[in-house]
Amino acid sequence: MDFKLELVCIPVGDVDSAKAFYVDKVGFVADHDQRVNSTLRFVQLTPPGSGCSICIGDGLTAMTPGTLEGLQLVVDDVEQARAEFAERGLDVGEVEELPWGRFIYFADPDGNKWSVQQILPAG
Repeated sequence: MDFKLELVCIPVGDVDSAKAFYVDKVGFVADHDQRVNSTLRFVQLTPPGSGCSICIGDGLTAMTPGTLEGLQLVVDDVEQARAEFAERGLDVGEVEELPWGRFIYFADPDGNKWSVQQILPAG
């Protein structure tokens, strides 16, 4: 049996600002934005090429905005990802070289922390 992780909830304070950040700065695709009722809004965003999406919204989680860490995107070329982010106005700093990969980092407007990894070939 397969167990697929397909949705991760990200705690944010301002849904519209977070949506704009993830779409305009990070390049995620806006899949859904539904106001279910006065206390529930569901926004689903997907990184290009990913089988897993994130959700942000109102009434989705009890987590405090900005407290999520350890989210990771994986790319074939971290330099290209860094250049694309820079074109969109996202500051990710310099590439960090580690034995298990090359990384850049960013945080959303609430402070949720992401890394972007280029996996190095074994050897």
